[in-house]
Amino acid sequence: MHNTIEARGAGAKAPAPSSKSALRRFGRALAPLPWIGPAVILIVAVVLWPVFEMVRTSILRISSSGATIGTRGTGNYRDLFDETDLVAVLLRTVVWVVGVVLVTVVISLALGQLLNARFPGRRVVRWAVIVPWAASVLMTALTWKWMLNYYYGVVNKVLQGVGLIDHPVNWLSNPTQALIWMMWVAVFVSLPFTSFVILAGLQTIPEDVYEAARVDGAGRARTYFQITLPLLRPSLLVAAIINVINVFNSFPIIYAMTGGGPGSKTDTSTTFMYKLAFTGSGDVGESAAMAVVNFALILILVLLYLRAVGWRGETKS
Repeated sequence: MHNTIEARGAGAKAPAPSSKSALRRFGRALAPLPWIGPAVILIVAVVLWPVFEMVRTSILRISSSGATIGTRGTGNYRDLFDETDLVAVLLRTVVWVVGVVLVTVVISLALGQLLNARFPGRRVVRWAVIVPWAASVLMTALTWKWMLNYYYGVVNKVLQGVGLIDHPVNWLSNPTQALIWMMWVAVFVSLPFTSFVILAGLQTIPEDVYEAARVDGAGRARTYFQITLPLLRPSLLVAAIINVINVFNSFPIIYAMTGGGPGSKTDTSTTFMYKLAFTGSGDVGESAAMAVVNFALILILVLLYLRAVGWRGETKS
């Protein structure tokens, strides 16, 4: 009997250690909070809160002065999808992003190899490559707009001088030509960052790997495609994703060079979103709906790219 009571008493006290261990585990879980707390607050304030406000605004009726009149539900989205230019704008946006990023990465691979080679004046060349990145994107776009001017643009002067054209061309009046030139400007301002990311990746490849390839009799082409490119995969992944985001959201180049015109013929979703809010009747709610579509589209593009390059497999390895 006495033993039974003692056993029960011991059993009654048993939960105490478990509750203490749970508190200790909870304390250990909160230990990193002072270190990651500022970063979490920054992410919430700079990323999550604006996304929430963007989605909330897309279901509101907002006057041109910015006053909230009431809710519209999905009315802003219905108005957006009724826009006659929307499909063309979205398709042009995909062409714009894929074309600029693809050309940028291909040229940057060659520039990265050049900047990684040893030659006299290499430091000067590296500084020269940085210049388009250091300059304002708006200033660069305006400079190219002046260079393409019909009357006094240097592009027409040079092309006429070498005999490629007989008379000046109004490059920015034709939507197709204007889009190609704007894509070139986007490539021009994207090359420095991408080239230096690839250069950083090249400098992490051990020389022993190339030495082993030479011993095995591998030529330059085989070494590049079977050793260099696979080892550059993490750098290419970072460069491509950041370029996709930057190019997708590129507003100054298009707005400075053509304003999205003539009409909406050179608009991407970013400039189209701006026009919805600040031109004509100025529908801020519909513009916010376009912003939500933009956000979804860029997520889809990034996820498709990650799937195409086998991101899952790489993270597991």
